[in-house]
Amino acid sequence: MKKELLLQKLNNGDFDKRFVELYGASEEMLARQRARYIDAVNRFAALFPERDELRLFSAPGRSEIGGNHTDHQHGCALGAAISLDKIAVVSFHDEGVIRFASVGHDTHTVDLSDLGIRREETDSSISMICGIAARFVKKGVKIGGFDAFSVSDVFSGSGLSSSASFEVLLGTIIDVGYNGGSTDPVEIAKIGQYAENVYYGKKSGLLDQTVCAVGGFVFVDFLDSADPVVKKCDFDFEAAGYHLCITHTRGSHADLSDDYTAVPTEMKSVARQFGKEVLREVDEEAFYRSVPELRASCTDRAILRAAHFFGENRRAVEEAQALQRGDIDAFFRLYRASAHSSATLLQNLYSTKTPQNQGIPMGLMMSRRLLGEDAAVRVHGGGFAGTIQAFVPIDKTAEYLGAMNALFGENSCYILRVRPFGGIEITEE
Repeated sequence: MKKELLLQKLNNGDFDKRFVELYGASEEMLARQRARYIDAVNRFAALFPERDELRLFSAPGRSEIGGNHTDHQHGCALGAAISLDKIAVVSFHDEGVIRFASVGHDTHTVDLSDLGIRREETDSSISMICGIAARFVKKGVKIGGFDAFSVSDVFSGSGLSSSASFEVLLGTIIDVGYNGGSTDPVEIAKIGQYAENVYYGKKSGLLDQTVCAVGGFVFVDFLDSADPVVKKCDFDFEAAGYHLCITHTRGSHADLSDDYTAVPTEMKSVARQFGKEVLREVDEEAFYRSVPELRASCTDRAILRAAHFFGENRRAVEEAQALQRGDIDAFFRLYRASAHSSATLLQNLYSTKTPQNQGIPMGLMMSRRLLGEDAAVRVHGGGFAGTIQAFVPIDKTAEYLGAMNALFGENSCYILRVRPFGGIEITEE
């Protein structure tokens, strides 16, 4: 679509039907999204003035709902695509390069004739672009170039999977532009994981990319990690009277690599006592019978974290089943049990290296004081620092937002909507 026509349609609300599905129906939100997309189009035009045929794309962030630290043991997990997203204004061309720019960053340029792995580019956006493009080529997709400008609401360090959102956005752009949008969403997720593992140099699992690519509530069984079972679950928490709220407790993720690495390492140390690589392969009853003997070869914390896995893996399945049948009371019982297990068995509420910094326990304490001891509130994602998650009764949401923002700073707490779509092209239909 020509730039001027696209701007006119955005101004006139021609994209509002899609925006309602993605972001909600309030006029304030619609006005914000119109302005956001218009600004992105104008920024694109300033960077790439020779391009006039423009298209719009979006990929969501994700929020973990159930299955805290289960995926790396080939377990089950439940996540939700959310209304915070990365968007891109894109113009396709035949110049054989991808140029990708975003707010606050220089334009990255990737030559599609040279998609080899370059170690000096690991841990960079260029490596991610190269990896995704290379994977499409390896799968037999004849790709081409494009220029893109991106804006993101999924800020880095939020625990809402900014990197997976970026991967799915790139994968969606290439798939729609050069493959007719025919790639299965789970395959888009695998392409993103490949780029992150092989090119970017981070050994991530597949949960985040899968949720961002599929959309909605997503249950994933990683028993076969190369071909996970993926099921969508339908449930509307707002219709049931709750808002999904995330609070950034402002803790630093710096120097937490050891804490994150210790969780799978310790769980696998228990699995090895049974001749297995991961806990999903270990019989739960055999594990509990062996706890006295395990203490001679494994640390107590490793055993407790293994116990968390067995309970959490089962809960993730039951939480998805509860949502599918619309049993919110059963879901919240399981959710509170999961929160307790993360706190007492998994022990990922703060880093033992800096025990004086306990933003997550502070946020949980104040949430329960405001919402009641039975509040549906828990650590969110990997833990040790970062975010907490709460399902807040709608009539208490304003009070809750005010309390969390007073505790952790303005704009620390925000309401998320579960978004029914994964990575998509934004059209008027």
